[in-house]
Amino acid sequence: MRMRLKHVVERCAVVLLVSVYFLPANVKAAELVMFESPVCEWCEVWHEELGAVYAKTTEGRRAPLRRVDLFRSLPQDLRMLKGVRYTPTFGLMDDGREVGRILGYPGESFFWAQLGELLDRSAGKFACSHDRKERKSC
Repeated sequence: MRMRLKHVVERCAVVLLVSVYFLPANVKAAELVMFESPVCEWCEVWHEELGAVYAKTTEGRRAPLRRVDLFRSLPQDLRMLKGVRYTPTFGLMDDGREVGRILGYPGESFFWAQLGELLDRSAGKFACSHDRKERKSC
């Protein structure tokens, strides 16, 4: 019995390692990008009200926060974003594409509502079909 259990565990470990190895390298999880600046008062308010709890929420686990200084050079993977001029601006990115934005910090309840809508929109992109070509027609 013990040998059989060991054999099953070893097979499961091999399957897990092989499946992780063959995952596409370019698949990106969702993330919430916060464009901010050191002199932004509303960014400071967001950090005071939500900064400490965001990562612990369901939304924070679905889309971890990534902070980007708007007045520094944008990271390579965000250079395709245009029109970010105000801080804070929150952009929900999923699989390397922008799902939508929250401009400014409208207060805690409005922020959660707007973020919920963006996350729903992000999840909905897979609701119609698993084929990328057909998603646009949903």
